[in-house]
Amino acid sequence: MTFKSFWYLELGIWNFALLDTYMSRDLILATEQFIRDRLGDDASGHDWHHVDRVRRNAMLIGAAEGADLFVTELAALLHDVADWKFHNGDDEAGPRIAGEWLATHQTSPETIAAVQQVIREVSFKGAGVQTKPSTLEGQVVQDADRLDAIGAIGVARTFAYGGHKGHPMYDPTSPPTPHDSFEAYKKNNGSTINHFYEKLLLLKDRLNTATARHIAASRHRFMEEFLAQFYREWHGDDYRPVCG
Repeated sequence: MTFKSFWYLELGIWNFALLDTYMSRDLILATEQFIRDRLGDDASGHDWHHVDRVRRNAMLIGAAEGADLFVTELAALLHDVADWKFHNGDDEAGPRIAGEWLATHQTSPETIAAVQQVIREVSFKGAGVQTKPSTLEGQVVQDADRLDAIGAIGVARTFAYGGHKGHPMYDPTSPPTPHDSFEAYKKNNGSTINHFYEKLLLLKDRLNTATARHIAASRHRFMEEFLAQFYREWHGDDYRPVCG
């Protein structure tokens, strides 16, 4: 038992369920600070604020869908701890680093395994690749992560990531590619506008929960409206003569 556990007992907290609640909250707060420190300088759209939005949506969806909220919150906080996109395509970096972090905080093996499974299954892997998580908590966190990839914030994050990676904003001569494998998706270097068709516009129909699908409807419409306006401006079709 940790020093903090003894401290709680000295205060007279003998109810083990209550003690577990205090210690679980300590782990959440420590993990929150860990991610703040680790992702604080990110400029690709995968910063602390993204993680916090995913955490808040995951807790909302998880409560509505009956998920384990402790595992859900931990997994949401750690889902981008080592994204494969920034670790040479290593999709085991996230689960590994999350597991190491949790193990240093006396987390149960069962909780560590559950969180690692969520992280392992959360990512989009290509238009032609099915990626439905095997647990309810995984489905909830995946939905929360995908909600943050669409709508106004999704548009902003997409262009932030494209600029970070040096991708062209739009290339009319290069059509979108519906990647049929994770390896092909990892190698994608197409334009940011193509990414809408290769991923973002597909997400609404790939959400796992009714709660997330309800939230997604207006965000999906916003992206369609944004693209329509983008093409009007690109081709100069938004010009209207000024009548005197």
